[in-house]
Amino acid sequence: MKLKSTLTNRSGKILSVIYSEKDPLIGLEGKILQGVHAFCFWGNHMVLVHHPKSGWMPPGGGIERNENYIEATLREVKEETNMKVTYLKTIGFQDTYEPGKVVRQVRNFCLVEPCGDFTSDPDGEIMEIKLIRPEDYKQYFDWGEIGDRIMTQALKYKSKIAGIL
Repeated sequence: MKLKSTLTNRSGKILSVIYSEKDPLIGLEGKILQGVHAFCFWGNHMVLVHHPKSGWMPPGGGIERNENYIEATLREVKEETNMKVTYLKTIGFQDTYEPGKVVRQVRNFCLVEPCGDFTSDPDGEIMEIKLIRPEDYKQYFDWGEIGDRIMTQALKYKSKIAGIL
């Protein structure tokens, strides 16, 4: 499945976005694999983090040098939530067409469990996490049609995994 949309960046520019549920490493030529977001679930709750510039959202961030997108997801979830990923499945990716470059970000579904109390992430940006009912996610963030599709897929995987576990 492919979805086309737009987003407005922090500079106020409208950028084209294409979302795909294919392998994020396919068709990567000329694109920058830059970031990840993890739609994390612990029990019946979805885990969100509060970013000072962007508000509530799924945990995520940049892919570091010599790191793949799976390793980045595991690290970002741990840093931003103090939770361990116990199951991960890639949902898809989105390509954002910025001036002079195309940036790819991977979207993952994760089951998590706490490693202890959360205080803050190492960068000091995330100071609060929240466990919400998944059906309430639009009260916290709204990524439009693409976000709705990612959430639908994440809930489908959650239901499927719950039936196995």
